[in-house]
Order: sequence, then C-alpha cells, then structure tokens
Amino acid sequence: MRILLLLIPISLVLLGVAIAAFVWAVKRGQFDDLDTPALDILEDDDRPAPPRTQPREGGPPPP
Repeated sequence: MRILLLLIPISLVLLGVAIAAFVWAVKRGQFDDLDTPALDILEDDDRPAPPRTQPREGGPPPP
C-alpha cells in the first residue's frame, strides 16, 4: 500500500509532462498540416537515377 504513495505522484508528474509536451507541440504548429507530408511520397521523381559505374564489392552485379 505504501508503494501507491510513491507511484501516484510519479504518474501525475508524468501526466503533467505529457500534457505540457502536447501543448508545446500544438503551439509550435506541429499539427497544422497533417495532409501534405502524407502526399509528398506520391509525387513523381522525374529525374532518372544516376548510372552505376562499378558494382559494390561483395554484392551482386547490377541488373
């Protein structure tokens, strides 16, 4: 039962830290644009990859 006298205040402090971190992130704009990062992966990269001149050592040759 004595352990509860230690664990309850520790959990309340951790809860306060988590809430403070969330409020800080909201004020800094971390949650302003949730759609653009998800759509960035869908954009095409029109530049071709540079050709390889030599195969890596120890690995299979390029196709």
